[in-house]
Amino acid sequence: MYRITLIPGDGIGPEVVDAARRVLEATGIKFEWDVQEVGEAVIPKYGTPIPDHVIDSIRRNKVALKGPITTPVGYGFRSVNVAIRKALDLYANLRPAKLYPGVRSRYDHVDIVVVRENTEDLYAGVEFEQGTEECKKVIRVIRELSGQPVRDDSGISIKAISVTGSRRIVKWAFEYARRNGRKKVTAVHKANIMKFTDGLFLRVAREVAQEYPDIQFEDRIVDNLSMQLVQRPEEYDVLVLPNLYGDIISDLCAGLIGGLGIAPGANIGDEAAVFEPVHGSAPKYAGLNKSNPTATILSGVLMLRHLGETAAADLVERAVAEVIREGKYVTYDLKPTRDDPTAVGTREMADAIIRAIQEGA
Repeated sequence: MYRITLIPGDGIGPEVVDAARRVLEATGIKFEWDVQEVGEAVIPKYGTPIPDHVIDSIRRNKVALKGPITTPVGYGFRSVNVAIRKALDLYANLRPAKLYPGVRSRYDHVDIVVVRENTEDLYAGVEFEQGTEECKKVIRVIRELSGQPVRDDSGISIKAISVTGSRRIVKWAFEYARRNGRKKVTAVHKANIMKFTDGLFLRVAREVAQEYPDIQFEDRIVDNLSMQLVQRPEEYDVLVLPNLYGDIISDLCAGLIGGLGIAPGANIGDEAAVFEPVHGSAPKYAGLNKSNPTATILSGVLMLRHLGETAAADLVERAVAEVIREGKYVTYDLKPTRDDPTAVGTREMADAIIRAIQEGA
């Protein structure tokens, strides 16, 4: 029996999380779900979108399955996702991008794993709002220490990349490659311009790579990588990146395999792990039984592997692949055209995957 923190999220979150929960239970593994609510809906009750008891639940259970949560753009509270990662030091963001036969794509074969540093860089949230006294002070200090001109009407975000953070994420990527039979790790950076942050990341990556002579190592400048991923994605295996680049490149890789609807994710630290789809909450589709549950189900596959339930993980992944390949019981985004009248809903696609599990067990 595994006790798992279950966070339905908002928007389409409750629907895709319920689909994933039913699929995971169909494997025969026993779960006890510790359901927790976060986001805008809980602010009136708790005064925060991420109450302390939710973090305590994940810390206690060590594993969580989470749906997407809406983050206001340009105002309001900061990302709940980022807050959870920071509170639990979930420093490794794992985002596999694997193309399954039956998915519409411009490519024949893509199998890339993005390993993104999750706690540093510009996403750490060290920001100073334009016009505030704090921001004016930071601007004065920057001018004094660097001699660089900074406009008075600027907002400021601080990009901090440490040796500690870089070393542990690169080692995590190499260990993942070794455990999973991967052949190559590529460190991604912009060290030609940002020599003291990205340059540090690259230097540490090169040092760590020497500890893994069995794994090929290379590095790429992030803009060059972006072009090459579109041209020759088959040349890449495991990518390890600082936070911001990892977020952007993982979405690019999702585009190679048919979209965010089939892009799973995991946030893993030394003491806890949270599994969630890469896609957002898509509130306009909430309650319509229309959204593709594959990304959340595949996030559940990552969770099963994390728990050591390899056979069950393989069973679910095969079932997902079979349903997608057959193309009969899939949501509209997996049909040849998005207006295909034979498309099924979120629940019905999950039902088909459950049947495939039962047939394959």
